[in-house]
Amino acid sequence: MNPASPERRREERVSTELHMDLGGAIAVTQNISPSGMYFENDVPYAVGSEVKFSVDLDTPEGKRVLKCRGEVVRLKPQSGRIGMAVKIVESTIVAG
Repeated sequence: MNPASPERRREERVSTELHMDLGGAIAVTQNISPSGMYFENDVPYAVGSEVKFSVDLDTPEGKRVLKCRGEVVRLKPQSGRIGMAVKIVESTIVAG
């Protein structure tokens, strides 16, 4: 780790591909943690803006949907798409 740029993540991230719905736009996660996630998207957002999304989950109890409200904390243009790091501000899980 570079002392000039300390690691800001408090929680372990898990690499996984989960389908997301951003209110009409579809995305796939690249990694997630209890407090945030990173995914690529075609829709431009600004750092600091609010984003609402849902993520489909397969659980031992069946299909569930994780509904979240988050804040965009970082953007990274990638191959014609935009990588977005989002801090989860609020979340609920509902039956899918």
